[in-house]
Amino acid sequence: MFEWLGISHLIELSGTEWIVGFFTPLAVFVAFYVAQFVLPARRVPGYVKDAATGEPRSYRLNGILVFALMLALWAVAPFGFERDWFYRSTIPAVIGGTFFSGVIATWAFLSRSARSEKGHETNWFVAWWHGRAMEHWLFGDRVDLKMYLYVVGGTMLTLNALSGAWYHYELFGDDANPGIYVYAGFFTFYIFDYFVFERVQLYTYDLIHENLGFKLIWGGLLIYGWLYILPMWGMAVHPDPGFSSTFTNIWLAAMVVLFLFGWSISRGGNLQKYWFKRWPDRKFLGLIEQRYIEAGDRKILYSGFWGAARHFNYMGEGFLALSVALVFMQPANFWAWTYMIFIVSLFTWRQFQDDAVCEEKYGAEKWTEYKARVKYRLFPGIY
Repeated sequence: MFEWLGISHLIELSGTEWIVGFFTPLAVFVAFYVAQFVLPARRVPGYVKDAATGEPRSYRLNGILVFALMLALWAVAPFGFERDWFYRSTIPAVIGGTFFSGVIATWAFLSRSARSEKGHETNWFVAWWHGRAMEHWLFGDRVDLKMYLYVVGGTMLTLNALSGAWYHYELFGDDANPGIYVYAGFFTFYIFDYFVFERVQLYTYDLIHENLGFKLIWGGLLIYGWLYILPMWGMAVHPDPGFSSTFTNIWLAAMVVLFLFGWSISRGGNLQKYWFKRWPDRKFLGLIEQRYIEAGDRKILYSGFWGAARHFNYMGEGFLALSVALVFMQPANFWAWTYMIFIVSLFTWRQFQDDAVCEEKYGAEKWTEYKARVKYRLFPGIY
């Protein structure tokens, strides 16, 4: 089956390598925890309020330092570490990482803070899956578990992409597909940008509304960190498709433009929402008037990115994913499309979920008024 799928190279490991691969995520989780705990950080208030004080919670943010440290360690490759290891050990790592994510989720489920939550789901499996507590802090408030998930997941996404690119380089050398390197560059830039704007994450859906259950923990650590590079599973073993250098350069330049177009919509939408929650009466970037609907003590933004479509940022992720699918210059290969299929499926489903949450949050009348002002869900003029 693995040969038919084109990923038999990912199971060509010795017995010892399978065991090491299984425990690699555990070593990664521990290393990241130590790094986040030890490295200096800035203290910033978030959007979520402390139930005890009514004041915004304070977060230690040092993701950019952790990211830089881990990339430097990967590049230096100390103690005989092989730069392609993360890629080669992907399958046992996903198995092991899923197991250890389950252990973390079980700890979160059984912790004192989770047991003290009121009104949680009585079905134990559903509660374990979705989580019973909104937040978990380790060593007082030094490490926030949600932000930890994204530091690990985001950095490992980059390291796994770079590891796959290194594997490809060692396999093909001068016959390598330059699209593989551009692909790794996409995600390195994408995650670097995330850490530059790490504070924006404190104002997003996951931090504000999601409980810490297996779904979020596994998603943040494994899906984000290891499975977002699914296209590389199949594409890293294919050499340069053989187009002329002129065509290749023009095509890859076009994919960079498409990627940046999608990124600018996604980043711009999230940044405007962050700006609005902090400074609702200031023009976004000094240019865009922040128009909104009053819904009790809440406000619904309907200008700028959020006037184009109700989930315009998701459309940006779709264009970004399209550039990822096409950057390999092998559109007939199913593996090239796996990331886009996942992203489009995820956000198509999630925008329905978001609508339901927003209708409950703002009230049916106000949400209907907002939908009358912003008619399209994702794609202005089409859907």
